[in-house]
Formats: sequence, structure tokens, C-alpha cells
Amino acid sequence: MKNSLRVHAALFVVAVIYAANYSLSKDVMPHYMGPFGIVTLRILGAALFFALVSRLIAPHDRIQGRADTVRSILCGIIGIGGNQLLFFSGLNFTSPINASLLQTIAPIVVVVASAILLSEKITLLRVLGIVLGGIGAATVILSREAGTVVYPNATLGNLFILLNATAFGVYLVIVTPLMRKYHPFTVLARIFLVGAFVAVPFGWRGVLSADYGSFPLYIWAEIVYMIVCLTILAYLLNNWALKYASPALLGVYIYLQPILAVLIAVALGKDHFTPARALQAALIFGGVFLVSRKPKNTAAPAPDDAIPLEPVQD
Repeated sequence: MKNSLRVHAALFVVAVIYAANYSLSKDVMPHYMGPFGIVTLRILGAALFFALVSRLIAPHDRIQGRADTVRSILCGIIGIGGNQLLFFSGLNFTSPINASLLQTIAPIVVVVASAILLSEKITLLRVLGIVLGGIGAATVILSREAGTVVYPNATLGNLFILLNATAFGVYLVIVTPLMRKYHPFTVLARIFLVGAFVAVPFGWRGVLSADYGSFPLYIWAEIVYMIVCLTILAYLLNNWALKYASPALLGVYIYLQPILAVLIAVALGKDHFTPARALQAALIFGGVFLVSRKPKNTAAPAPDDAIPLEPVQD
């Protein structure tokens, strides 16, 4: 019972961390720092942390063999560098609520990618869910208004967020064998190192050109939050909690993130929730629910098979 409460507490804290990021990031970019600069700082900070921790916790664990090495490089490119560059670029152009809604498409991508890469079965119910979620995502992508606020480049931003969710879904599928074979910190150290090589060419100018002397204290606090809480703490809590959490429990907390993001965005005055948004959310949530249902002849995986996730992300 005690351990169960800890798992729920860890997953809830992770959901709050990611939900708050949708609004807090809007304070930093683009006025104080561009999205690529933020991503570079975030990945470099996490890469240094995980490299140090992996040496302390699993000093003799190494990713070996050509296949695993190539897989880890792909994870770093798709799941860390590409994923985060797309996310912050999209969030820079669109509203916090739109971004949080589109992020829930990731479970649908996981099912599609698993069918293509792992030959998993797609049922008629899952096809219906994919179509339903796709309609919901399309309506979000084509919307530009958030209450009284108009985002001129919202369509481009929404597409970036959709690509980000797609990259994250593919990443979850290809990283699973590594997480099951090696210590999680060994994998995280490698993929964040690769992600740093992807992000730095895009973001080093933004990092060097930022006028740090003009940053108010709250902007510094939000940057530290994105490096320490959004990346390092969220990864640590996920990797611990999801060793015990079932896929069903994970789904609940995936759905919780956009709800929390809406509450935080509205409370901070960063966005507005409208009836159109409610309909879009219902379509996407309904699609994800149908896709997430297991076929009757497929046994549900044990809790130990839970995939260590970074809910995108971001």
C-alpha cells in the first residue's frame, strides 16, 4: 500500500511538471531566449547529469554491439534531439492548450509504430481510434485562436507539436529493447549525449547571444525548472515509478497532463478553454482510449514490462 502511494505520487508530480511547462516556457521564449537555445541548455544539463550518475551507479554497464549502438543513436536523434527541438519550436508558435492536446496523440503513434516495426496486431477498434484521434488532431492543427488570443503561426506550431508527438511515439518503441537490456542510466547517458550533438548546432547561437543580464529572477527560475525538473527529475521519477506501474495506470496519467495544463494555463492567464477545445479533447481522448485497448486474445503485460516514458515532452 505504501509503495503504491509513492508510485501515484511520483506519476502525479511528473504530470504536474510537464503540464506546468506548457505555460512557463511561454514566459521565456521568444523574448528572452529562442526555443533552440532552451533545448540546448536543457539537453546539455541533462547529458552531464546522466553521464555522471551512470558512472556512479552502473560504472561497468556499456551499450555493446553494432545493433544496440545504432539503436541508441537513433533514440538520441529521434527521442531527444529531434523530439525536443520540435516540441519547443511548436510551443513557441502555438498555445499551451493546443500543444498539450496534441501531445496525447503519442499513444496512437506507439500502436502504429509497433504494428509496422514489431508486427503487432491492429484491430478494427484500434483503426477506429486512430481515425477518431486523427480527426481531433486535425481540428486542433487548423485552429489559430485561443479565446481572445490569435496565434498567426499556430498551424505551423501545431504541425511541429504533432511531429514531436510522432517522434516520441516512435522513440518509445525503439528504446524499449535497450531499457530492458541495460541499466536505465546507461541508456539515458548515451541517448542524451547523442541528443546534445543534434541540439547544439541548432541552439549554440541562441545560448551565446542571450542577454543574461536582463533576465528577471523568475525567468532564471523557469530556466532552472526546465533543466532540473522538466528533464532530470521527471526522468528519475518516471524510471522509478514505472517499474511498478501498470500500462493502464500510465494511461490515466497521460490523460491527466492536458487537464492539468489547461488548469495551469487558464489560472496564469496564458490561454483560454473554449467549447471547441472541449470537443477536440473529446475526439483525441476517445481515439487514444480505443487505441489503448488491448485485443481480447492478447495478455496484458506485467508491470515489469512498463516502458520508461518521458510524457514529451518535451
